[in-house]
Amino acid sequence: MARIFRRNPDKDKTLFWPWLLPLVVCLTLIGPCAALAVDAASAPGAQAVAADTNAPLHAAPTPATAPLDNHPWWFWPLALLGFCFILGIIAVMAGVGGGVLFVPLVSGFFPFHLDFVRGAGLLVALAGALAAGPGLLRRNFANLRLALPVALIASACAIVGAMLGLALPTNIVQTCLGAVILGIAVLLLVSKNSVRPVVTKQDAVGLALGMNGVFLEPSTGEVVEWKTHRTLLGLFFFIAIGIMAGMFGLGAGWANVPVLNLLMGVPLKVSVGTSKFLLSITDTSAAWVYLNQGCVIPLMAIPSIVGLMLGSVVGVRLLAKAKPKFIRYMVIIVLFFSGAKALMKGLGW
Repeated sequence: MARIFRRNPDKDKTLFWPWLLPLVVCLTLIGPCAALAVDAASAPGAQAVAADTNAPLHAAPTPATAPLDNHPWWFWPLALLGFCFILGIIAVMAGVGGGVLFVPLVSGFFPFHLDFVRGAGLLVALAGALAAGPGLLRRNFANLRLALPVALIASACAIVGAMLGLALPTNIVQTCLGAVILGIAVLLLVSKNSVRPVVTKQDAVGLALGMNGVFLEPSTGEVVEWKTHRTLLGLFFFIAIGIMAGMFGLGAGWANVPVLNLLMGVPLKVSVGTSKFLLSITDTSAAWVYLNQGCVIPLMAIPSIVGLMLGSVVGVRLLAKAKPKFIRYMVIIVLFFSGAKALMKGLGW
């Protein structure tokens, strides 16, 4: 092992750190959540409450409306592991975050309460962001001067969104989730990202915040300089993005990239890298709210994170052989279907 580190230390660090950070997060969450999971599992009728996806967290179980789940305890964690493994492969090849697929699909096809799904969805998005963050910062694809003002706004609003989402009735949140998922599908269908937007003059807000920089384009070896415009309008958009990220547990990469790239004029690679880094701040703020309210269960969160990360590794290897355009349209169709299903469930149809 010592010879490996002497021969190619950069490669080993690149492979080691992305896996260490999400592992630390998982181990940190196991302690406070394990006691909650044991208490919830031992409570009378706990399985019935978990099986009823439309019942609020404080509702008492009723045998007439909440049938018991007869599967063994390991069935659903194992199903989540396999499901998220496939989800990770698809997410990488389609160029979307795992969180935006996790919440609508798991809430639609698994018998879990929406609050638990949203809590796990935030941790899924957070784990992917922590895995990618160090490498993006090292290559200047994530810019701190661009990220920190945006993160301050988005993370504060994500806390508000998380508290709002837990306070509202489940059917209202489910209806809003379906509408947002349909909107995301339309956005993915019509948006055309610009690799290098033309910004002739930086505005006063962007100049005052120092939102500019340079990065090395690996494919051409060219040093690319960039700056922002319409910065104030973009910051207002991140208020809504933060609220939606916390309220629905989707992460926010689906909205961060279009705002940074198309509205503020940041190059596509810097937009993607900064968006991924932003998730590690925004989703952390909202995740603590769900954790404090008892909406994070290790038997849901850990299999989901592990499955998604393993699937991402396989997805990266398959990316060269697959046709990303086909995968992208397939994801859009899945989002339309899951958004419609969430909307109908929220409306009681």
